[in-house]
Amino acid sequence: MNIFEAMKKGDNILKKNGIKSNKLDSEILMSEVFQKNRIDIILDSNKNLSHKEVLLYSNLIEQRSKKKPIAYLIGKKEFWKHEFDVTKDVLIPRPDTEIIIEQSLKLTKNKSRLKILDIGIGSGCILLSILKDRRSFYGTGIDIYKKTLDICLVNAKKLNLIDRVRLYKSDVDNFNYGKYDLIVSNPPYIKKFDLKYLEKDVYDYEPISALDGGLDGLLKITKVIYNSSKLLRKNGFLILEIAFNQSDKVKKILRKNGFYIKDVIKDLAKNNRCIVSIKK
Repeated sequence: MNIFEAMKKGDNILKKNGIKSNKLDSEILMSEVFQKNRIDIILDSNKNLSHKEVLLYSNLIEQRSKKKPIAYLIGKKEFWKHEFDVTKDVLIPRPDTEIIIEQSLKLTKNKSRLKILDIGIGSGCILLSILKDRRSFYGTGIDIYKKTLDICLVNAKKLNLIDRVRLYKSDVDNFNYGKYDLIVSNPPYIKKFDLKYLEKDVYDYEPISALDGGLDGLLKITKVIYNSSKLLRKNGFLILEIAFNQSDKVKKILRKNGFYIKDVIKDLAKNNRCIVSIKK
């Protein structure tokens, strides 16, 4: 069996199992088998697979047919301008979250030596992306899980940022180290009883702790805002990702905790997705 035939077979299996990106996924998984990019795989599609390669590809296709995310199967995800390692211990970076990077870079234009805190750092995609573009900035990341911090550390090393990042295993309620010019966070914001309505590839595979925002979806957001009011310098920025229907409630929480609302930014689908606020 050659590459073309194997990918065609994989494509059909994924399609039958309701994977909408079946053709693309079959090519990406074949790229993973050979550790080559997709273009090279397509150009070399007449190449025959060894028995070992057929088994590896079939296994990847089977896992994807059960809705396991591509990012977890290949262990990486493109985000902003870089590639980040991901495992089942971290949320998969999403394009909408790049809004936080855009706003952070916009607000810190012509600034130097600022200190940034990322609350619930995950893979590190937000903080590390900002630091890569702002070479004099220093970053701190906190998360409650060691395995999550381990992945972030791997990504920091890959991007040569290890000298400008400090990581702490801590809940935001117990973190009181330093004062910051900018705080960013993509906290869990989905209502507990809405989790079961998520897509199967999200609910069955991504860490629920990174999604569950409590009964009203605002539990973790409120914690982040309350603690940020103590950790930010005066006139410091807080940039939060939120659910599409939370902006009014989150704005009230921000105002209650001494923040001025600068802007609400929409995502690619024109839904409210990010709130930029300033500590008074």
